[in-house]
Amino acid sequence: MRAPEREYDSDPASHAHSQTRTLSSSPPPKTNGYVANGHGSPINGSSKHLKSPVARVELPGSTIYDDSYIDREEYIRLVIQSLRDIGYIESAATLEAESGYVMETSRVAEFRRCILDGTWSEAEGALGHLGVGEDDGLWEAKFLISQQKYLEYLEMGKITMALHVLRNELAPLHMDPELLHPLSSLIMCTDSADLRQKAGWDGAHGSSRRRLLVNLQSYIPSSLMIPPRRFVTLLDQARLHQISHCIYHNAPVTPQHFSLYADHTCDTDLFPRITTTILQVHTDEVWSLEWSHNGKFLASASKDKSVIVWSVGPNSNPDIYVHLHLQDHQFPVGCLAWSLDDTILLSSCEQLIKMWNTESGALIRTIEAHTEPVSALAWVPDGSGFISASQDRKINLWGSDGKQRDSWGITATRIIDLAVTPDYTRLVAIGESAKDPILPPPRSDATAASGANRNGNNNTATSSPRTLEYLMIVYDLTTKQPELSVSLGGQLTSVKISSDSQYALVNHAPDEIHLWDLFTGRLARKYTGQRQGRHIIRSCFGGVDGNFVVSGSEDGNVYVWHRDRAILLDVLTGHGSGSVNSVAWNPRNTQMFASCSDDCTIRLWEPSAGDRDGDSSTRLAHRTADDRSHEGEPNVKGKGRSRESWVEDDSASRSL
Repeated sequence: MRAPEREYDSDPASHAHSQTRTLSSSPPPKTNGYVANGHGSPINGSSKHLKSPVARVELPGSTIYDDSYIDREEYIRLVIQSLRDIGYIESAATLEAESGYVMETSRVAEFRRCILDGTWSEAEGALGHLGVGEDDGLWEAKFLISQQKYLEYLEMGKITMALHVLRNELAPLHMDPELLHPLSSLIMCTDSADLRQKAGWDGAHGSSRRRLLVNLQSYIPSSLMIPPRRFVTLLDQARLHQISHCIYHNAPVTPQHFSLYADHTCDTDLFPRITTTILQVHTDEVWSLEWSHNGKFLASASKDKSVIVWSVGPNSNPDIYVHLHLQDHQFPVGCLAWSLDDTILLSSCEQLIKMWNTESGALIRTIEAHTEPVSALAWVPDGSGFISASQDRKINLWGSDGKQRDSWGITATRIIDLAVTPDYTRLVAIGESAKDPILPPPRSDATAASGANRNGNNNTATSSPRTLEYLMIVYDLTTKQPELSVSLGGQLTSVKISSDSQYALVNHAPDEIHLWDLFTGRLARKYTGQRQGRHIIRSCFGGVDGNFVVSGSEDGNVYVWHRDRAILLDVLTGHGSGSVNSVAWNPRNTQMFASCSDDCTIRLWEPSAGDRDGDSSTRLAHRTADDRSHEGEPNVKGKGRSRESWVEDDSASRSL
């Protein structure tokens, strides 16, 4: 958009596409009404910021480089907007004068002023001069302006004027009744605070007018009214594009990890693919792992009828010891769940749920409400309680005190696992359902029941064959009603939810992991390579943005994929024979995750010692007296220090 050779005394839009470029030493043009950040108070004419006239520069061509497709005018106007956004007003004015381009016309600036000042009639009249026609959403734009006017009249207590706007401006626009009816009900609000709360609106003196301006901008051609912070938006898009192509991306986006000077890439040596510690205290298969929310403790559940809570320092080796050894379980332990504040740990053994104090190791309560093995435990995101599910088809909601608050009743499936979305809107359950409506008889044999916890199917419980259907059911947490039910062809063993509540990660036999988009109800991706046919395998999301998928396998290996591209990144070896049953990524240390196996061990995976913060000798100096009995561990072929075997330190653990 070209600036004229004289001060603005008419609409300069007619100069927008002029190709005449002359070197001029005349005074720079006025550019009335420019706004920092696209939202602030208008800045009076830019010419006053210049101490001396600036010569307009004539350049050949219309792109910024001869071999570039980027239009010079668009580029310069975005630079001017960015300079104003960050406070370089004088520099922006100089660039306008030197280039001959202005960020926006006086009519655009006037429209911006009308919206921010609340002069609604003038704002509506200006829409027609900004290229907004009926086909471009003129009526929708007018509705937004009248809606703001209506709310502001209600806020001021001018009910008669608000009613006039409702009847004579909003209603004649014939918008969707679902938009109009909630607005009409706001007349009954008792005061302005009640109005703002019910309307989800922060008032005329809040940010509502600025948000209105952003919403209106979508109806105005971007060549006239540049979208806010457009240059930053383009840079953010470039950053996301680079991250999506960095398949080992595992670094937070900070000025230290992202620069405009070079394309972003992560060092593959910083990926956690080395076993730095082997934990060997359990005497039988280790079935499940859960990190505390603060990332300082790792709980492991085993077939040996115990739970061990490990204290893990910022770097696992050697800052690790047994914090608690919880042995008061009558049967093998299947599930674990930490409370939001990490003060309570839940464990399940058969139909029992146990609540433990994680500081003292004291047993708080034993809950017996299910009639078959408890297959899933999950704390609700607000920390007020937890949900349990069982193969008896029941889902129960408990308070943090262990008292039952609600129930889903008898569900459609024998539940194998469940998870609650972090936004606390959905519950995702997976399970099996017999197509024959006759249920198998309850099992009383403890060995068979523990085998059902270990293995995904329960056919050992009945002598007659039956056809099983495997389902993923998504429940609305408010209504407890299913909003999505998907029948899948193979056995399902675990489900995890992404931190943005969008994706459900489901282990699916044989030999697949599925990523389901909960927003669309569609299968987004499949991950293959691991082996899973008859055992419960629990996978997880991992990394700084949850951009990895990690799973154990019945071949004894750990598999890592890029979440969005479904590329198999690594197959990590080291566990002994048998299945790797569960993996868990540290929520606070993005360079550490854990795996557990039938070989009775837990492995912690990190970058090699030379690539982590601090070397081995530095971390060795911070070890406590209780840890000194563990010194002298061997190295593993130069891949970082590794603890081949841990002997339980009675002085640092508590056995119950």
